[in-house]
Amino acid sequence: MTKEQGAFRTIGELSKELKIKPHILRYWEDQFAMLTPLKRAGARRHYRPEDVETVKLINRLLNEEGYTIKGARKFLTSRRKRPEMVENVPQSVAESAPSAEDGLEDNGLVLAELKSIRDQLSQALSQA
Repeated sequence: MTKEQGAFRTIGELSKELKIKPHILRYWEDQFAMLTPLKRAGARRHYRPEDVETVKLINRLLNEEGYTIKGARKFLTSRRKRPEMVENVPQSVAESAPSAEDGLEDNGLVLAELKSIRDQLSQALSQA
C-alpha cells in the first residue's frame, strides 16, 4: 500500500522510500534549517510534501552532485531567497554555462559569456 503524493510521511516511510537511514534524516534536520517536519506527540516526525521535496534535493546535492553540507546549505539558502533565478533559468543559458569540470577554461571566455547573459537580461527587463 502506497500513500498519495500529497500525504504526510513518517520518518520511517521517508527513509524506506528514499533509501536514507533515519539517523541521516535527523542529522539533516540539524544541518538544514529549512527542513522542519512537523513533530507530533512523542516527537514523532511527519514530513509534509514540501519537506519530502527538500529531502530529495538535499540527497541529490550531497550524494549525486558531490556538494558538501556547507555548500548544499548555501545553495538551498540562495534558492529560498531568489527561487525565480534557480527555477526560471532558460535552458539555453543552463546548457551553455560552464560546468565545474571545465575548470581550465579560459576566464576571458567565461567573462564574455557572463557579460552576454547580463546584456540579454538587461534587454529583457527594459522590454518588460
